[in-house]
Amino acid sequence: MSSPINADEHLFKSTSSLPRKHYYSIGEVASFLGVDTSVIRYWESEFPFLQIKRNANGERRFTEGDIKDLQLIYYLLKHKGFTIEGANKYLCEHKNELKKKAEAIESLKKVKSFLQMLRNELP
Repeated sequence: MSSPINADEHLFKSTSSLPRKHYYSIGEVASFLGVDTSVIRYWESEFPFLQIKRNANGERRFTEGDIKDLQLIYYLLKHKGFTIEGANKYLCEHKNELKKKAEAIESLKKVKSFLQMLRNELP
């Protein structure tokens, strides 16, 4: 079993830049990730753990958690050169640990931003 990937913090955009909503459309998610909507539909078919909800009209509705899962897939495929099969296997083995690291990075970015704001308010 290989060790978990050390995610570069700049590769994971903070979802806090998204408007606060319960659900996001596939277009919003594609724009956030910088990919085409067809890529997201393809990933949904190839990664069984993705359980994207749909509304009454059959339109996909993504949660923040879904977006974080898609960020991990993007990172493995585009930045680490994994195949779909390799990424699937890796995520099955390490998904929880990768999610914790991504959440820690996002929390640290928020703390950094807050501290910079405080510093800027000092006389």
